[in-house]
Amino acid sequence: MSHISAFGDDALGEHDAVGLVEEMRAGRVSSADLIEAAVARTEAVNPTLNGLAYEAFDRAHARGAAPSPYGGFFDGVPTFVKDNVAVEGMPTMQGTDAWEPRPQRANGDFARAFFATGLVALGKTRLSEFGFSASCEHPRLGPVRNPWNPDYTAGASSSGSGAFVAAGVVPIAHANDGGGSIRIPASCNGLVGLKPSRGRLPQDRELRMMPVRIVSDGVVTRSVRDTAAFYREMERVYRNPKLPPIGDVSRPGKQRLRIAVCTQSITRDADPEMRELTLKTASLLEELGHRVTPIGNPVPARFKDDFLLYWAFLAYALVRGGQRNFGPSFDRDRLDHLTLGLERHAGRNLYRLPVSIARLARTRRITERLANSYDVVLMPTLAEPTLRIGELDPMADYQDIIDRLIDWVAFTPLQNATGDPAISLPLAQTAEGLPVGMMFSATVGREARLLELAYELEEARPWRRIQDPVPANRRKGAQKRPK
Repeated sequence: MSHISAFGDDALGEHDAVGLVEEMRAGRVSSADLIEAAVARTEAVNPTLNGLAYEAFDRAHARGAAPSPYGGFFDGVPTFVKDNVAVEGMPTMQGTDAWEPRPQRANGDFARAFFATGLVALGKTRLSEFGFSASCEHPRLGPVRNPWNPDYTAGASSSGSGAFVAAGVVPIAHANDGGGSIRIPASCNGLVGLKPSRGRLPQDRELRMMPVRIVSDGVVTRSVRDTAAFYREMERVYRNPKLPPIGDVSRPGKQRLRIAVCTQSITRDADPEMRELTLKTASLLEELGHRVTPIGNPVPARFKDDFLLYWAFLAYALVRGGQRNFGPSFDRDRLDHLTLGLERHAGRNLYRLPVSIARLARTRRITERLANSYDVVLMPTLAEPTLRIGELDPMADYQDIIDRLIDWVAFTPLQNATGDPAISLPLAQTAEGLPVGMMFSATVGREARLLELAYELEEARPWRRIQDPVPANRRKGAQKRPK
């Protein structure tokens, strides 16, 4: 297995984002140094990883050489923004090439807050078409590949961000999550990925207008402290008075938690390897003094059909309103089979949509009841290990794609419907050496609890880094799963 790593002896080194802030404050590096190194790293690995949607290197260089208009804790740290939010001067292509690119006239609400932390965007990262698939494999633009093994997907619609952070191009990058797309690339690429509570961060207008606001913006990082620092700094920019503050979470919590562990989704059990790794994580939690209780999945089976119909309705709105939304150059014939299949599914079932939306809006009651007995729920982030490129080919038959997709991402959509926070931590590895995420969820507003637990687990079981030597027993290659 050949890792694609950009780590080297340059200004970025092996530091996380907080470490780079410390380096700049100590005068050992400058923002210009960091941006130059990040551009070089992007150019080194992007031909293989294919994670870059739009390049804004000159703009980033100018930003690094000039006094910051923003300030902010992360002032000068390079990053990327996923190509489905509005950034002034950059086009927003939503993972497709179905219309001609047009630069945005202004930053959207999320980008304004994001850049107020001081982060410097080198450009935009690729996603699956409109974020509908859990693997970015565009028929003309090509797949985004996993830096741990480029034969595998980088996972979900935030593929480009996940691949670049894991490979060491930047320490932190924007991601968003409408069905798992912060947590899934975190699992596939060995990263920390926290999907925050609904309303925790500002969002662009089109997301705020959703009947059920399933999408949350956030970041993927390589360390718990980077994720915690990001939410601390965003809270200084934007504070939702309806949610308890996260604050400055910088160490493990002292409280021993009541933790439920579940390896059964509404559609299937986790595969044997994922189940075993989840139960090993549960054993670690018990060793740390937490009280762990196995439970069955409390979600009714109809949730799958309700979520799929709502997902399909989003495709229906985008496709049917294509020229209005994206301009006269919009060409639906350039969309992939998954997008068009979702649109057809919605068109055939629109009469069911009001009931599905009402039931999705009520799913929070399930996790509220769970919260009476448990502080945190542990599940595998994904039902199976990371998939190979081609297993979610968006140009395959629609029913084959959607069945495979639902089967793989069986655990993550619940928190998108409830609005609860959930974090994926890279606490395990497959027999082949690929990262595996463990997902911890809590009730709305309890991100601080998840971050405290994440710090504790990071200390107890530090995760392997992509730049670490490959263990001797894996150098000749382990038994591979069938394609």
